Amino acid sequence: MGVRLDNVGIVVEDLDAAIEFFVVLGLECEGRASVDGDWAGRVTGLPGQRVDIATMRTPDGHGRLELSRFREPAPAADHRRAPVNALGYLRVMFNVDDLDTVLDRARALGAELVSTEVVDYRGVYRLCYIRGPEGILLGLAESIG
Repeated sequence: MGVRLDNVGIVVEDLDAAIEFFVVLGLECEGRASVDGDWAGRVTGLPGQRVDIATMRTPDGHGRLELSRFREPAPAADHRRAPVNALGYLRVMFNVDDLDTVLDRARALGAELVSTEVVDYRGVYRLCYIRGPEGILLGLAESIG
């Protein structure tokens, strides 16, 4: 049986700002759409849902994020500022070619380091966590080994 990760979903308030942020990180907007109708509510358990989505693709074509903005129903909970040890899905990790350049571009859009530094992991990776728009938690890694 084959298994392939298709995408990771992130719910946001400002879809355009989220798209801009992930473009700055190097992803491409593959497409945008509105999703509603009986079938959608049956899948998610949210009857009457109306959602705007954008699919963001990594340059290698293998990874995707699905950014969603719910028009109906309103979001039921807010986990954007959960600490890094909170239970549940937490972050997405990206491997980048030039961590310092990516950090500079992300900071220009308001991203902040979770810690005070970028860490060298055993001479193999430079790593950090950042909070992007709406507090979205991301990991960034640059291979150095």
